[in-house]
Amino acid sequence: MSARLILVCHGATAATRAAAFPADEPLERNAVAAATAGPPLGQVDEALCAPALRCAQTAAALGLLAKPDEGLRDADFGRWRGHALDELAVAEPDELTRWLTDPRAAPHGGESVVDLVARVGRWLDDRPTESPRTVAVTHPAVVKAALIHALGADPSAFWRIDVAPLSRTILRGGPGRWTLRWIVPGTA
Repeated sequence: MSARLILVCHGATAATRAAAFPADEPLERNAVAAATAGPPLGQVDEALCAPALRCAQTAAALGLLAKPDEGLRDADFGRWRGHALDELAVAEPDELTRWLTDPRAAPHGGESVVDLVARVGRWLDDRPTESPRTVAVTHPAVVKAALIHALGADPSAFWRIDVAPLSRTILRGGPGRWTLRWIVPGTA
């Protein structure tokens, strides 16, 4: 049986707008309205969300009774959590450059891109096919990692994928055979 997985990127937050590594901040006020203005999700057999507040709020705004799933948690950005990219470019330029150019690097003490892609890939391949239509509200980094896994792309492609708030990435398939079906743009 073929499953359909709709990965919804959470709505905009203060960290999104500031190009910062997020903490567990809430959605911006207008993000809730933006979520309700999008196209309907249609039939949903299973609704999941990352355990972060912004993902739970996005799921609720979409009218989903989503179950938190630890496998959808954001990348671990270690000591960089809560700091803006511009700030790190000044404070830790060599470490930031290494992180942006080497998918195996984790100078922040958290998770490397390679580790993130492997974790999300395991989550994808463990998805049961009994729920043919699952909606999962998660983070941009998780959506990017899922795409890399599904396409069999090199982890260095992580930096070439842009995932907008409230975008929807639709995958079809099952363990070891995921394919990209469609990407629905979100808000900029």
